[in-house]
Amino acid sequence: MTTTLPPSERTTRHTPPLRQATARARHRGKDATNRPATLLLVVASLAVLIPLYVAVAMSLKTSSQAADGDAFALPWPIDLGNFADAWRITRFPVSFSISVAVAAASVLGTLALSSLAAYAIARNWDRRIFRWSFFYLLGAMFLPFPVVALPQIKLTALLDIDSPVGVILLHIVFQLSFSVLLYTAYLRSIPMELEESARMDGATTWQIFRRIILPLLGPMNATVGIFAFLASWNDFMLPSLITSDPGLQTLPVLQNIFQNKFDTNYNVAFASYLMAMAPTVLVYLFSQRWVISGLTQGAVKQ
Repeated sequence: MTTTLPPSERTTRHTPPLRQATARARHRGKDATNRPATLLLVVASLAVLIPLYVAVAMSLKTSSQAADGDAFALPWPIDLGNFADAWRITRFPVSFSISVAVAAASVLGTLALSSLAAYAIARNWDRRIFRWSFFYLLGAMFLPFPVVALPQIKLTALLDIDSPVGVILLHIVFQLSFSVLLYTAYLRSIPMELEESARMDGATTWQIFRRIILPLLGPMNATVGIFAFLASWNDFMLPSLITSDPGLQTLPVLQNIFQNKFDTNYNVAFASYLMAMAPTVLVYLFSQRWVISGLTQGAVKQ
């Protein structure tokens, strides 16, 4: 015998499969691949990986293979003598030491000066002089380098610092604007109650900065430090314009000797580029998690 269910009961019995289908459709929607974003990431990855492959391949080729003009051809036989030639021609130990000293001094100077300036600005924002100082530093970020290049050359020569010392000072100055911007945003996320309780215990401003604020600036110190290191290590323009003694030039400037208007020694040049790139890659691999965490700190206002 066949029984006919009332409409309300049939709807009730059919609802769970419908809900399950809807849930599955929503689940598939969440797990679906974002194809435009994936395609963009693939193109961006290839834009980095292809030049890197060409650099590695060219550094392992012989001079005749490098002169063939096929940059994508696999190197065979492999010639490791290019790295030895690059080591000798660029006086790698000396130029590498000068570059490390310039980059380290620039990073330390940027961290010290920027953190102190940002702390003063962030905690005295209601005072006009500090607020306008912040805007002045922001305005310096938009100043084109060619406008100030010639005055910097004249000034360093007059002060007798046309050497790596002058390059270090200018690197610190050029990093000051962006670093103060990052530090100021980060300092605003630190609760004022920490400092007020320390002041009630008799701590001075310097003691509060050194014992409370400075330890809390760890992620931002890593972020600012890696940006300052990359800017100093990869800089070609300032050392070539400021340093008058060729024996005190940094590694990126000395690598320019591989190119002239009559000849370009590609295989030795790329071997030298890879040797100079190694410290930058190592620094980024060890500090990238602090860089990412430091950039996200202060993004959300408490």
